[in-house]
Amino acid sequence: MAPSDMAQNDNNFRVGIDVGGTFTDFVLFDPSGRQAPIFHKEPSTPADPAQAVGNGLARLIAEQALPPSAIAAIQHGTTIGLNAIIQRRGARVGLIVSEGFRDILEIGRARMPSSFDFHATRETPLIPRENVLEIGARFDRDGAITRWPDAAEIERVAADLAALDVDAAVLMLINGYLQPEQETELAAALARHGSTISVLSAAQTWPEIREYERTMAAVLNAYIQPLMDRYFARLTELIGELGIDAPLLVTTSNGGSMSLATALARPIDTVLSGPASGVVAAIRLGNEADVSRLVTFDMGGTSSDIAVSQARAPEMVTRTEIGGMPLVVPVVGVSAIGAGGGSKVWVDELGVLKVGPESAGADPGPIAYGRGGTEPTVTDCYLTLGVLDAEVFAGGTMTLDTRDVSQALEAVAARLAMSGEDAGVRAAAGALEIATAQMAAELRKGLAQRGLDPADFTLVPFGGAGPTHANWLAAEAGLPRVMVPLQPGTFCALGAATADLRRDFVRSLRVTLDDEAAGEITNRWATMIDEARDWLADQGFESADGDDVQLLPALDMRYAGQAYELNVAFAADRLAELDAATLREAFHREHELHYGFRDEGFRDEGFGNDEGRDQPTPIEVSTIRLAVVGRLVDATSPSRFAGEGVTPRTHRRLFLHGEWHEAAIYARAELGANDRFAGPAIVEQDDTTVVILPGWHARVDALGNLHLAADADESFADEEPRA
Repeated sequence: MAPSDMAQNDNNFRVGIDVGGTFTDFVLFDPSGRQAPIFHKEPSTPADPAQAVGNGLARLIAEQALPPSAIAAIQHGTTIGLNAIIQRRGARVGLIVSEGFRDILEIGRARMPSSFDFHATRETPLIPRENVLEIGARFDRDGAITRWPDAAEIERVAADLAALDVDAAVLMLINGYLQPEQETELAAALARHGSTISVLSAAQTWPEIREYERTMAAVLNAYIQPLMDRYFARLTELIGELGIDAPLLVTTSNGGSMSLATALARPIDTVLSGPASGVVAAIRLGNEADVSRLVTFDMGGTSSDIAVSQARAPEMVTRTEIGGMPLVVPVVGVSAIGAGGGSKVWVDELGVLKVGPESAGADPGPIAYGRGGTEPTVTDCYLTLGVLDAEVFAGGTMTLDTRDVSQALEAVAARLAMSGEDAGVRAAAGALEIATAQMAAELRKGLAQRGLDPADFTLVPFGGAGPTHANWLAAEAGLPRVMVPLQPGTFCALGAATADLRRDFVRSLRVTLDDEAAGEITNRWATMIDEARDWLADQGFESADGDDVQLLPALDMRYAGQAYELNVAFAADRLAELDAATLREAFHREHELHYGFRDEGFRDEGFGNDEGRDQPTPIEVSTIRLAVVGRLVDATSPSRFAGEGVTPRTHRRLFLHGEWHEAAIYARAELGANDRFAGPAIVEQDDTTVVILPGWHARVDALGNLHLAADADESFADEEPRA
């Protein structure tokens, strides 16, 4: 449904869902902006994850007195596929490869995880070698068939496949990315002879050069497909029982969403949808608050992740890793930078204080939770320093254990040869300083690798612990401002509710750039654009105007001889104007931005010639890319009431910078637009706690966002909140 259609429909609420290990988060979102988003957290049910979604939807509808017909769409993010890959509990998959390439998963890229670690071991392949079959079929580098199986060989391989104990199979032919249709036809022929076993074409899943990575994309897709089928079948049943007749969309790793049917066919596109949804929500928030350059900071129980956004768009990467295995489909670039709230605090054999990487997880969790944890964690350090209120934690739903926490941290202090009345407190403060320094080093390194200055960015924290640690991280890393969303604990669910339709298309094309190659690239783009528009139509998307559809073309390019490519983006409305010279200059600029130089050519003096000639450096194009976005939500958030000057609810002692402070305690629900106050202070809400350090101050904007800035930032004090 296009935005213009929604505007005419009173029953246009969208529900965003993010399934987590401890809680399943919900957001009831009104795209018209007439009603503020409604947030809800439901305890997860790990044995049957769909049940928590059904329970939460039922409770959300009942509490808001909404008829089921008021729900226009459900947009769902899930980590089921990701967890299945990491925990190795997916389907049994077979693999059929071109003759002579049976060890493609065993060899991989022939690289160890750590080149200088004598004890390092490579990741065990998802498919054991005995489940890998060979077939006499392959293409040459130009896509021409060099070998093809006859009917007897197809029947023999299909019989061998049927004899394996597998649920599904993948077919990968050498250079098959050049002929995805023919590889798909062979996969269908094998499936017809292989009884009930489905055979998936690797080239149809992701037609990009590099056999190992393309194979892994298809194998991972087949590995999680049965699990996703069962989950969404159960979920669809529960939604139907509630009387909801709304389309179910699934959020994707590229920050978009797709129909349930597409997600079931391509579950590999959904595995990193949770982190991506949070980044999407942060960008929407930044657009409304007029913040165009931001770093998201998602701090959960086990780890902390960041993502960089410039020009109001997420940074995309075309290669990442899951459980030690490559994933080459485009995803929002999210990087792990350090510890989470459950990361353990410990002292090594040399007497050095360490934080992480081991985590207490959700069970037993930090000592403060009283569930049997015995080793102190980052959350326990927050409690000891006075950041958390033991009596009203999580909106008063949980009381924290302070006595056992104090004893555990005093034991840490003793191992550090620290003594005195506040030894445990100082040990906790030291642990947080170490965790912060580690995170800041990774954040600064990530920005420096992109040629970016931290001073140009605003930190947007979410997750349970993100807002708690954000001010420490911003101060250490040199980010001058922090913007805390209204409900950071359910932020990924908000991102799911506001995600647009998005799909990435790819075609590999190994050519050296010249006028003929430029024409071929333009023709390929035209074909891909037609595919993209057909895909949107298959999703049920009807564009109200041209602005509802966005096309994002790009090329993977490199100087001849380089091992890896750079992704160079182009404007969709200027594709017809792109000749070889324009493409070449675009790559030179991108290379100079990343590496500080361009290689435009050399002087060929010739052999015995009187005059030399200028020769341009050859540039190779390896992959053509196109992303299509269909805008579903033209969202605006309602303004909050104007503040009348806020007063602290109470005060308590807070240990910061080596000494105790008397910190003002504010309730987030009582803050109004343009309210301002200075640190040291704490803002409490049901899903998180926000720390404002001494030397920093806070302001609430018209949308309810909490902005933090150092006192030295004079422009901050003069800003008016944006309506």
